[in-house]
Amino acid sequence: MNSPVPSAVAQIIHLVLSSTIKSIKIYLTFSDVSGINGIFTKKRLTSVASPKIILKQFWSYDSFRPLQEEIINSVLNGEDTLALLPTGGGKSICFQVPTLCRDGICIVISPLIALMKDQVANLRAKNIKAEAIYSGISKSNIDRILDNCKFGDIKFLYVSPERLKTDLAMTRISQMNVSLIAVDEAHCISQWGYDFRPSYLEIAELRKVFPDVPVVALTATATQKVVEDIQEKLEFKKSNLMQKSFQRSNLWYVVVQEENKRRKLLEILQKIPGSGIVYTRSRKKTVEIAKGLQHYNITADYYHAGLTNDQRSKKQEDWISDKTRIIVSTNAFGMGIDKPNVRIVVHMDLPDSIEAYFQEAGRAGRDEEQSYGVLLYNDEDRTKLERNFENSYPPMEEIRRVYRALGNYYQMAIGSGMGRSLDFHLQEFINRFNFEPLPTYNALKILETNGYISISESVSILAKVKVKVSKDILYDFLLKNKKYEIVIKAILRVYQGAFEYPVNVDEHKLSKFVKLDKRILVQRFEELHKFNIIYYTPAKNKPQLTYLLPRENADDLVLDFKRLQFLKERYRTNINAVIRYAEEETCRQVQLLNYFGEEVEKCGTCDVCRSIRVDGMTIEESTRLKNKIRRMLLKDGLTYEEVVDSFHTKINAKVVSLMSYLLAEKFIVKEKDSLVWADPKK
Repeated sequence: MNSPVPSAVAQIIHLVLSSTIKSIKIYLTFSDVSGINGIFTKKRLTSVASPKIILKQFWSYDSFRPLQEEIINSVLNGEDTLALLPTGGGKSICFQVPTLCRDGICIVISPLIALMKDQVANLRAKNIKAEAIYSGISKSNIDRILDNCKFGDIKFLYVSPERLKTDLAMTRISQMNVSLIAVDEAHCISQWGYDFRPSYLEIAELRKVFPDVPVVALTATATQKVVEDIQEKLEFKKSNLMQKSFQRSNLWYVVVQEENKRRKLLEILQKIPGSGIVYTRSRKKTVEIAKGLQHYNITADYYHAGLTNDQRSKKQEDWISDKTRIIVSTNAFGMGIDKPNVRIVVHMDLPDSIEAYFQEAGRAGRDEEQSYGVLLYNDEDRTKLERNFENSYPPMEEIRRVYRALGNYYQMAIGSGMGRSLDFHLQEFINRFNFEPLPTYNALKILETNGYISISESVSILAKVKVKVSKDILYDFLLKNKKYEIVIKAILRVYQGAFEYPVNVDEHKLSKFVKLDKRILVQRFEELHKFNIIYYTPAKNKPQLTYLLPRENADDLVLDFKRLQFLKERYRTNINAVIRYAEEETCRQVQLLNYFGEEVEKCGTCDVCRSIRVDGMTIEESTRLKNKIRRMLLKDGLTYEEVVDSFHTKINAKVVSLMSYLLAEKFIVKEKDSLVWADPKK
């Protein structure tokens, strides 16, 4: 006789069968469904009636942001889709929701490990199964993840583009039930993009394996050339661009010509309240600027890629929760962070491209409230950018020297190393071989551009622990060594399977659990390892260098000089555009959006629009007079003569010149016999 169906399950089945809503399947997880005549076997039901149900169920939103629903429907219709949404536009939902609407797994290609890990953590917090594979993960862990994606109910597999070059990953992915391929930061596939990565070109190989699976490519910044290139490189079946306007009426762009930038930064932050980000190129300056702000009672902290994972997480969390008002950072900060109430983003240095600036400044005002993107600029910035350009392409002999040193650094035999990911500390490498920092960094970037190596940001790898002895031996050891008892018992209680295989251990959380200082906990692990009681590998948090090709003799290196010349010319074009943005007296928003091929009216809010330049007057004087005229006309309808006569006769000539300017620029217009201020925000 068959066992009865559990009552809770029976009720759910009854609801589904009796529902008037068609084609609905509800997310459920059964811990034991063996009694349903074998119909279900510890399986998660997938798929949902509509994207809006998914959105409500997992994100608790009632409606989509502009263009999200159109993008999702395009994907669900099986169309290759390029989604161009500004920073904060909600790109991830555009591939996560359609994946949850159907059976199968989504392969997500992303270049940033930190972004991958954040998205995986966010999905798991919603009880959505997701995994990530990137440089620094052990082969056994990769094998386990790929098995789970093939045989389990994983919905999202995040991979770095370099992983697609490996036969293991491509072979195993080809065996999965893939429903969607999502390409994040899609501008990286284009040589016209500001962050071109050759490894992105490997994505097209997935299309050969899954010719009928749609691709959704997502980016926040792309010129027309980049838009065309993305679709060509990803082999779109037909052009399909969905783009939201880049215009941000709530974000006021300001360029300030200033010699003493730190003093000006303090003045700005004292005038504009609320949360903010300050970007600077130097790690050292992040510390100095943050401490300088603290001196004036502004709660500030610094952030850069050289910090440990715990340090970065703590600083980031304090800023997100508003314990810290201002975060001073290199461009390592900001990707994937969803903090809507950022009121100001300040750049202390010129960025390398308009795309980078637009994306970073765009982290302000995601809640649609008035916010500011401020660039502090002086003549020295232009000189620095020019110097960086000259140093960005070292001679061939320097590139060979750096490549040869890498082989010696890792003791890597010629012909070996392909696919290996190794810890890499740039400063240590430079010190060991007595290299100059900037030429070495640029030589490594050229090697990366030519597909020899890949260098990732810091990777946080958890510690691993496995008990090597039997339970009886372990019991005897603990009787004689009581100080280790709390650590061993915690491992066995918190992490199942420690007798069978190495388990991942979060030392930070475990130290809190056992109420031991983290340093003492690590010391206990190291001692137990020496006693041969456990196998222990420490946690690490270092950048990873991956050999994408077998190590060659440095003299045999072949570089694509045509591509290098192209990249050099493109870099020159990028920095010229940034310098023009800083120096030209043209509406900032017009400049930015024209760069991306979008025609807009003057914003009326940037420093150029809000300042009046009239011959014979300083900017401050003309702006002061303009504001007085504005207040007068907003209050009463006045004639031209009444406006001029309201000022002292000594400045009549200046007022007449200013009135001519305001009429010509349509700040004020004539209505019958009176003048009217045309746009209150101006």
